[in-house]
Amino acid sequence: MKFLAIPAALLLVAGCASEPAIQEGPDAEVTYDGLHRIDNSAFEYAYIDPDADWARYDKILPGGADFRFRAVKKTSGTTLSRTTTSEFYVDEKNRARLEEEVSKVFAEELGQSERFSVTEGPGPDVLIVRGGLTDVVSRVPPEYAGRSEVFLTSVGEATLVLEIVDSMSGEVLFRAADRRAADRMGGGMTPVRSTPPTNWSEVRRLARRWASRLREGLDSLPSS
Repeated sequence: MKFLAIPAALLLVAGCASEPAIQEGPDAEVTYDGLHRIDNSAFEYAYIDPDADWARYDKILPGGADFRFRAVKKTSGTTLSRTTTSEFYVDEKNRARLEEEVSKVFAEELGQSERFSVTEGPGPDVLIVRGGLTDVVSRVPPEYAGRSEVFLTSVGEATLVLEIVDSMSGEVLFRAADRRAADRMGGGMTPVRSTPPTNWSEVRRLARRWASRLREGLDSLPSS
Protein backbone atom coordinates (compact mmCIF):
# COMPACT_ATOMS: atom_id res chain seq x y z
CA MET A 1 0.00 0.00 0.00
CA LYS A 2 1.27 3.47 -0.74
CA PHE A 3 0.15 6.77 0.70
CA LEU A 4 -0.60 10.15 -0.83
CA ALA A 5 0.47 12.90 1.53
CA ILE A 6 -2.12 15.59 2.29
CA PRO A 7 -1.04 19.24 2.51
CA ALA A 8 -0.64 20.36 6.12
CA ALA A 9 -3.41 22.89 5.60
CA LEU A 10 -6.02 20.14 5.30
CA LEU A 11 -6.84 20.09 9.00
CA LEU A 12 -10.21 18.65 8.09
CA VAL A 13 -8.60 15.28 8.53
CA ALA A 14 -5.66 16.14 10.78
CA GLY A 15 -5.47 15.64 14.50
CA CYS A 16 -2.75 13.14 15.30
CA ALA A 17 0.97 13.56 15.87
CA SER A 18 1.62 12.05 12.45
CA GLU A 19 0.50 13.79 9.29
CA PRO A 20 -2.68 12.43 7.73
CA ALA A 21 -2.25 10.42 4.56
CA ILE A 22 -4.70 9.10 1.98
CA GLN A 23 -4.33 5.41 1.28
CA GLU A 24 -3.49 4.68 -2.37
CA GLY A 25 -2.57 1.60 -4.36
CA PRO A 26 -4.05 -1.90 -4.69
CA ASP A 27 -4.27 -2.43 -0.91
CA ALA A 28 -5.99 0.87 -0.17
CA GLU A 29 -9.26 0.78 1.75
CA VAL A 30 -11.82 2.28 -0.63
CA THR A 31 -15.55 2.70 0.00
CA TYR A 32 -18.31 1.62 -2.38
CA ASP A 33 -18.50 5.19 -3.70
CA GLY A 34 -14.77 5.64 -4.28
CA LEU A 35 -13.62 7.40 -1.12
CA HIS A 36 -10.17 6.48 0.19
CA ARG A 37 -9.41 5.84 3.87
CA ILE A 38 -7.34 8.49 5.62
CA ASP A 39 -4.78 7.41 8.18
CA ASN A 40 -4.01 9.64 11.20
CA SER A 41 -7.31 11.47 10.86
CA ALA A 42 -8.87 13.76 13.47
CA PHE A 43 -11.85 11.41 13.37
CA GLU A 44 -11.91 7.73 14.23
CA TYR A 45 -12.80 6.89 10.62
CA ALA A 46 -12.40 9.28 7.71
CA TYR A 47 -12.59 8.87 3.94
CA ILE A 48 -12.02 11.39 1.17
CA ASP A 49 -12.16 11.79 -2.59
CA PRO A 50 -8.46 12.05 -3.48
CA ASP A 51 -9.30 14.03 -6.62
CA ALA A 52 -11.61 16.60 -5.02
CA ASP A 53 -10.95 20.24 -5.99
CA TRP A 54 -11.69 22.01 -2.71
CA ALA A 55 -10.61 25.41 -4.03
CA ARG A 56 -13.76 25.74 -6.14
CA TYR A 57 -15.99 25.97 -3.07
CA ASP A 58 -16.53 28.97 -0.81
CA LYS A 59 -20.03 28.39 0.60
CA ILE A 60 -21.59 25.76 2.80
CA LEU A 61 -25.20 24.68 3.01
CA PRO A 62 -26.36 22.93 6.20
CA GLY A 63 -27.93 19.69 5.07
CA GLY A 64 -29.82 18.73 8.18
CA ALA A 65 -29.09 16.19 10.86
CA ASP A 66 -30.36 12.76 11.83
CA PHE A 67 -30.47 11.51 15.42
CA ARG A 68 -30.86 7.83 16.24
CA PHE A 69 -31.03 6.36 19.72
CA ARG A 70 -30.07 2.90 20.87
CA ALA A 71 -33.10 0.74 21.56
CA VAL A 72 -33.21 0.67 25.34
CA LYS A 73 -36.17 -0.70 27.25
CA LYS A 74 -38.03 1.82 29.36
CA THR A 75 -37.90 0.70 32.99
CA SER A 76 -39.51 1.84 36.19
CA GLY A 77 -37.73 3.30 39.17
CA THR A 78 -38.43 0.15 41.18
CA THR A 79 -36.80 -2.00 38.50
CA LEU A 80 -33.79 0.29 38.31
CA SER A 81 -33.21 0.07 42.04
CA ARG A 82 -32.77 -3.69 41.74
CA THR A 83 -30.41 -3.75 38.76
CA THR A 84 -27.01 -2.53 37.65
CA THR A 85 -28.33 -1.00 34.45
CA SER A 86 -25.92 1.43 32.78
CA GLU A 87 -27.96 2.35 29.68
CA PHE A 88 -31.19 4.26 30.10
CA TYR A 89 -34.16 5.15 27.96
CA VAL A 90 -34.23 8.71 26.60
CA ASP A 91 -37.72 10.17 26.61
CA GLU A 92 -39.12 12.35 23.84
CA LYS A 93 -38.51 15.60 25.71
CA ASN A 94 -34.81 14.89 26.19
CA ARG A 95 -34.44 13.55 22.65
CA ALA A 96 -35.80 16.83 21.32
CA ARG A 97 -33.50 18.82 23.59
CA LEU A 98 -30.45 16.81 22.52
CA GLU A 99 -31.22 17.53 18.87
CA GLU A 100 -31.73 21.21 19.68
CA GLU A 101 -28.51 21.57 21.70
CA VAL A 102 -26.27 19.74 19.22
CA SER A 103 -27.78 21.46 16.17
CA LYS A 104 -27.35 24.86 17.80
CA VAL A 105 -23.67 24.26 18.55
CA PHE A 106 -22.92 23.12 15.00
CA ALA A 107 -24.81 26.09 13.52
CA GLU A 108 -22.82 28.48 15.71
CA GLU A 109 -19.48 26.97 14.71
CA LEU A 110 -20.24 26.85 10.98
CA GLY A 111 -21.44 30.45 11.17
CA GLN A 112 -18.00 31.46 12.47
CA SER A 113 -16.12 30.01 9.50
CA GLU A 114 -13.53 32.36 7.99
CA ARG A 115 -13.22 30.35 4.80
CA PHE A 116 -16.88 29.65 3.99
CA SER A 117 -20.09 31.63 4.19
CA VAL A 118 -23.36 29.89 5.00
CA THR A 119 -25.86 29.93 2.14
CA GLU A 120 -29.46 28.85 1.68
CA GLY A 121 -29.31 27.07 -1.65
CA PRO A 122 -27.13 24.85 -3.86
CA GLY A 123 -24.65 26.12 -6.43
CA PRO A 124 -21.40 25.21 -8.19
CA ASP A 125 -19.40 26.72 -5.32
CA VAL A 126 -21.48 25.20 -2.50
CA LEU A 127 -20.74 22.24 -0.26
CA ILE A 128 -23.53 20.56 1.68
CA VAL A 129 -22.52 19.62 5.22
CA ARG A 130 -24.79 16.99 6.70
CA GLY A 131 -24.55 14.58 9.57
CA GLY A 132 -26.04 13.41 12.79
CA LEU A 133 -25.63 11.24 15.84
CA THR A 134 -26.31 7.53 15.81
CA ASP A 135 -26.43 4.85 18.53
CA VAL A 136 -26.97 7.53 21.18
CA VAL A 137 -26.74 6.07 24.69
CA SER A 138 -27.66 7.79 27.96
CA ARG A 139 -25.81 6.89 31.17
CA VAL A 140 -28.08 9.14 33.24
CA PRO A 141 -30.78 7.26 35.14
CA PRO A 142 -34.22 8.84 35.31
CA GLU A 143 -35.20 10.50 38.56
CA TYR A 144 -37.23 8.39 40.88
CA ALA A 145 -38.08 8.17 44.56
CA GLY A 146 -35.38 6.77 46.81
CA ARG A 147 -32.43 8.03 44.78
CA SER A 148 -31.32 11.49 45.86
CA GLU A 149 -27.87 11.64 44.26
CA VAL A 150 -26.21 10.04 41.23
CA PHE A 151 -22.47 10.25 40.45
CA LEU A 152 -21.22 9.63 36.90
CA THR A 153 -17.99 9.70 34.92
CA SER A 154 -19.91 10.01 31.61
CA VAL A 155 -23.40 11.23 30.81
CA GLY A 156 -23.57 9.23 27.58
CA GLU A 157 -22.04 8.21 24.26
CA ALA A 158 -22.80 8.70 20.60
CA THR A 159 -21.30 8.22 17.16
CA LEU A 160 -20.98 11.33 15.03
CA VAL A 161 -21.42 10.77 11.29
CA LEU A 162 -20.45 13.55 8.86
CA GLU A 163 -20.61 13.92 5.10
CA ILE A 164 -19.48 16.77 2.88
CA VAL A 165 -21.24 16.72 -0.47
CA ASP A 166 -21.06 18.64 -3.75
CA SER A 167 -24.40 20.47 -3.80
CA MET A 168 -24.91 20.15 -7.57
CA SER A 169 -23.94 16.56 -8.27
CA GLY A 170 -24.68 15.04 -4.87
CA GLU A 171 -21.24 13.42 -4.90
CA VAL A 172 -19.87 12.70 -1.44
CA LEU A 173 -16.38 14.17 -1.11
CA PHE A 174 -15.68 13.42 2.53
CA ARG A 175 -17.17 11.09 5.13
CA ALA A 176 -16.23 10.61 8.76
CA ALA A 177 -17.42 8.77 11.84
CA ASP A 178 -16.27 9.26 15.39
CA ARG A 179 -17.59 7.67 18.60
CA ARG A 180 -17.09 9.58 21.81
CA ALA A 181 -18.35 9.69 25.36
CA ALA A 182 -19.54 12.92 26.95
CA ASP A 183 -16.96 12.63 29.73
CA ARG A 184 -16.64 14.91 32.66
CA MET A 185 -14.38 17.95 32.35
CA GLY A 186 -10.78 16.84 32.09
CA GLY A 187 -11.68 13.27 31.22
CA GLY A 188 -11.00 12.03 34.73
CA MET A 189 -12.49 8.79 36.05
CA THR A 190 -13.64 10.30 39.35
CA PRO A 191 -17.44 10.33 39.32
CA VAL A 192 -19.11 13.74 39.53
CA ARG A 193 -22.58 14.46 40.90
CA SER A 194 -25.15 14.32 38.14
CA THR A 195 -27.48 17.31 37.73
CA PRO A 196 -29.42 18.46 34.65
CA PRO A 197 -27.29 21.64 34.21
CA THR A 198 -23.97 19.77 34.43
CA ASN A 199 -25.21 16.94 32.23
CA TRP A 200 -26.29 19.27 29.44
CA SER A 201 -23.05 21.20 29.80
CA GLU A 202 -21.13 18.01 29.04
CA VAL A 203 -23.32 17.30 26.01
CA ARG A 204 -22.65 20.80 24.65
CA ARG A 205 -18.93 20.45 25.34
CA LEU A 206 -18.71 17.26 23.30
CA ALA A 207 -20.78 18.80 20.48
CA ARG A 208 -18.49 21.86 20.51
CA ARG A 209 -15.43 19.64 20.26
CA TRP A 210 -16.79 17.95 17.17
CA ALA A 211 -18.16 21.14 15.61
CA SER A 212 -15.02 23.20 16.12
CA ARG A 213 -12.91 20.42 14.64
CA LEU A 214 -15.14 20.44 11.58
CA ARG A 215 -15.06 24.25 11.27
CA GLU A 216 -11.28 24.44 11.68
CA GLY A 217 -10.88 21.77 9.05
CA LEU A 218 -13.15 23.54 6.59
CA ASP A 219 -11.33 26.82 7.21
CA SER A 220 -8.02 25.14 6.40
CA LEU A 221 -9.04 23.77 3.04
CA PRO A 222 -7.13 25.36 0.14
CA SER A 223 -8.88 28.32 -1.49
CA SER A 224 -6.74 28.60 -4.62
